[in-house]
Amino acid sequence: MGPLALTETAYAKINLALHVRKRRADGYHELETLFAFVDAGDSLTAKICDRDRVTTVGEFAGGIDDPLGNLVAKALAAVPRAQSLDITLEKNLPVAAGLGGGSADAGAVFRMIENLQGLPDDWMERAAKLGADVPSCVRSETAIGRGTGTQLEAADNDLAGTPVLLVNPRVPLATGPVFKAWDGADRGALPGGSAREIAIDGRNDLTAPALSLCPSICDVLAALDAGDAWLARMSGSGATCFALYDDEAARDAASERIAAAHPDWWQLAGKLR
Repeated sequence: MGPLALTETAYAKINLALHVRKRRADGYHELETLFAFVDAGDSLTAKICDRDRVTTVGEFAGGIDDPLGNLVAKALAAVPRAQSLDITLEKNLPVAAGLGGGSADAGAVFRMIENLQGLPDDWMERAAKLGADVPSCVRSETAIGRGTGTQLEAADNDLAGTPVLLVNPRVPLATGPVFKAWDGADRGALPGGSAREIAIDGRNDLTAPALSLCPSICDVLAALDAGDAWLARMSGSGATCFALYDDEAARDAASERIAAAHPDWWQLAGKLR
């Protein structure tokens, strides 16, 4: 690629807690969530060229219908630039999985442009137009999200380096139907405290509606609960679930046990950023 090659990881996003407070008139939902990011995900490589291009490769490349209509291409179009980029996206994260994969990819593009020329002052507004998770994915740091998820607040991140295991039953689950199946009950605000305290005391209000659409999530949660995790929960609108561990040995033991029992499930082992 030469000296001008740019590389970024699109870090997998998880919601350590996700409280849905109400439906809004515009069709979105008022949320309170604790975003966290795993130190692995999709990979993006870019080089300067004569016009913008996007090439998608990797295990889950087939889940993206239109390479020019995906969030990488939209992120390129969202920020004015003097130079065009030829981006290769290696899609390692499953699509429609509650991991913010497309949003993480868009966030990585924003960071590429930032490294190349800087971002405009209104970058957060530009990112939010691409999706509610995109602003948080640009920085990919543990943060509290409110509103639709775009109003970000700093969090006391005492979970950096925590071993984490992601497991998906390889069943795509679109976000819209899960929110539509939410029962509308406000079960209370996001708790306060450090990231660990919020995670332990919080919940994911989309778990029940997601289970109604994808019962295999129950099997994934049961498999994660069977190990030495101190927290196992569904991420986002599913179907991916995560477990947090005190040490890598416990995480890796759980990963091996689950892989033996469910070789068809997707897994990603890493640490929280």
